[in-house]
Amino acid sequence: MAITPNHTLDKLRAGKTAIGFGIHHLRGPVAGALAAASGFDWIFIDMEHGAMSVDQASAMCVAAQGQGVTPIVRCCRDALFEGTRCLDNGAMGVVVPHIDTAEDAAEMVRAFRFPPQGMRSWGGPPIQYGYRAPDTATAQAETNAHILLCGMIETPEAVANVEAIAATPGLDSLMIGTSDLTATMGIAGQIGHPDVQAAYARVAAACAAHGKVLGMGGVYDEVWAPKYAALGARFILGGSDHSFLMAGASARARFLAGL
Repeated sequence: MAITPNHTLDKLRAGKTAIGFGIHHLRGPVAGALAAASGFDWIFIDMEHGAMSVDQASAMCVAAQGQGVTPIVRCCRDALFEGTRCLDNGAMGVVVPHIDTAEDAAEMVRAFRFPPQGMRSWGGPPIQYGYRAPDTATAQAETNAHILLCGMIETPEAVANVEAIAATPGLDSLMIGTSDLTATMGIAGQIGHPDVQAAYARVAAACAAHGKVLGMGGVYDEVWAPKYAALGARFILGGSDHSFLMAGASARARFLAGL
């Protein structure tokens, strides 16, 4: 039984860009279908700020398996067990916020990769195998190679430690959480501030040196997004269901009000 491909991870490994559709309010199987229909590569199921349960997140992950988008969850750093349960039930990647040290990064890898790379527990064959896996050793090795792990850089401490974080085996990507980074720098919302530009350059250099993909979150305008993408950001969060709905609904309301 072949494992379901991780198309987002395949694109990133091929040097291409993969864009994500953030899910904060949507629930159920429609989420992934809407993201795919809109041209996105992956769904970002936000369990850090969204109110969905593991059950709701897993249902969206299972549905996404056949919708052409890669289901990726974000769990809180102190709730890694939620990410593990989602991986056992359909998720194909995990993003963890506030990875400030190499020790934080190593803890994340231990939680989400099977031995010998980590200490994830085997819960039986998941949906990626249609619930019918080959022998356990083969399934665990294939799963390790097919899940995407991304740590978020969101504080000055993380930027200062980024070379060591990027050197951590088992991580695929480091995503700058630009909103939280500006807040912890004392320049909340100033995504083009020189200090933010310097942070992007330093994280980009560390990613390039250690074979990690630079990720970008919290940059949605048409001024700074191209500049940071030019530094190598290819794992890009494109926005959330909330912002997409507000933008589309607001534009429609303006049009109709002007008739």
